[in-house]
Amino acid sequence: MLVAFDFDGTLSDSEMVVLLGEQCGVAGEIDEITERAMNDEIEYAESLRQRCALLEGLADEDAQAAFQQVRLREGAPEVIDALNSAGVHTAVLTGGFERGVQAALASAGVDVDTIVANRLPVDSGTLTGEVEGPLIEGTKDTAMESTAADLGLDASDTVAVGDGANDLPMLEVAGLAIGFDPKPAVEDACDVVVSSMSELRTVLEQQGVL
Repeated sequence: MLVAFDFDGTLSDSEMVVLLGEQCGVAGEIDEITERAMNDEIEYAESLRQRCALLEGLADEDAQAAFQQVRLREGAPEVIDALNSAGVHTAVLTGGFERGVQAALASAGVDVDTIVANRLPVDSGTLTGEVEGPLIEGTKDTAMESTAADLGLDASDTVAVGDGANDLPMLEVAGLAIGFDPKPAVEDACDVVVSSMSELRTVLEQQGVL
C-alpha cells in the first residue's frame, strides 16, 4: 500500500513559500498568487515561477531560517508513524521545497519513504529566483504512478491526500482520494473529505489501510 501526501496545506499548515517571502518582504504578493493557484485560477507551473521570482536575492541563510520554521500540523507525526509501523509506503509529493519538508520531518522526529519536491537554486549565497525539480511542469499523478510502479503496486493500492488544485491529478488516479479541507475546485474529485489528522486516521482505519 502507498499513501501519498501533499505537504503545504495538508501535512503542514505552513506555506513555506510564504515563510520565505516574509524574509524579504513579499509574503503578501506570494500569498495572493498561491491562493489563485490553489483555486485553479492560474496555471500551477506559472504561479510557482512567479512566486519564486519574487525571492531573487534572498540570502540562503535567511532561506534556511524560513525552512526551519516549517512544521507538521497537529496529529500528522502520529499518522505518519502509524502508517510506517503498519508497513505502508509513505510519500510526500509537493510543489514545495525539499529542504522545508526535510526540516519539518526532522523537527517532528518522523520520516517518510519517498520525497518528491522542488528546489531553489543558490548562486553566490543567494537565491537565483529560479526553481528546479520534478513538480513544476510535472504532475503528481505521474510521481505517484511512478512510485507505485517501483513498488509493484496497482492504482487500487494507492491513497492520495491533498487540498489544492495541483493535487487533482493524484487524487483522480488514486484508489482512494482523500481531501484534507479541500478547496472548492478540488472537493468533487475526493472520495472522502476530512478536516483534521484525527479524522484522517479514522478514515485510514476504516478503509483497512491501518
